[in-house]
Amino acid sequence: MKQIALYGKGGIGKSTTSANLSAALSGMGLDILQIGCDPKRDSTRMLMHGQFIPTVMDLVRVRGEAPITLSEVEFTGFNGVRCVEAGGPEPGVGCAGRGIIATFQLLEKFGALKGDVIVYDVLGDVVCGGFAMPMREGYAQDVYLVTSGELMSLYAANNICKAIQRLSSRTKSTCRLAGVICNAKNQPNEEELVAEFAKRVNSSLIQFIPRDRVVQLAELNRKTVIEYEPASAQAECYRTLGKRVMENTHFTIPTPLEIDELESLAYSYI
Repeated sequence: MKQIALYGKGGIGKSTTSANLSAALSGMGLDILQIGCDPKRDSTRMLMHGQFIPTVMDLVRVRGEAPITLSEVEFTGFNGVRCVEAGGPEPGVGCAGRGIIATFQLLEKFGALKGDVIVYDVLGDVVCGGFAMPMREGYAQDVYLVTSGELMSLYAANNICKAIQRLSSRTKSTCRLAGVICNAKNQPNEEELVAEFAKRVNSSLIQFIPRDRVVQLAELNRKTVIEYEPASAQAECYRTLGKRVMENTHFTIPTPLEIDELESLAYSYI
């Protein structure tokens, strides 16, 4: 079983990429579980045709010590993809990752952490307790960075490299950097820049996802691109990503850049 996690700056498109990746992998006949690890609880929404499913944290808050069943937290979405949302604390209340911990413990109790691939869609805040928890506890084994060619996205990706480097030395952690996904923002020389960034941090660009209006159209219709426009070039791009993820054997401990080096790199591709 592969356990992969998508990390990146907030708003970079992790949930869109995760949902389309899960849809693409399910199209290969694989059993997929996608877990949204963000209080926004919108990771699985397009797989669920626009439905916000109940989160584990919401149920825990309402039920207290009363038992929760698997059918109350795990829902079946497009093409059989199993969907779970961890949820999070009320606004202004920190959780130190407890929402994600509670979710994983509950799913383990039910024997639900199974299948061919588990896709963890992790929140983008590197200082949040929930950020490191999937890596620290050994759940997120293959980490993919989602970034664009924008400096702040690269900055966030570089910070995540620092976290992977730090956590990979711990006994319980098995996380490694598996590759970089460029979710393009139509920046000049964007693919070349992100490919060079990936190389500098001891990894590789595993997929370039061009910016395409069909993504917005699919989401307005509450579907993944794979479901909404399966014959489109964008859908094929996500399917290619799925194949590369399944065939990938190149896992590394990253070598993050110093900020001056990162800025110089970005400047050289303007």
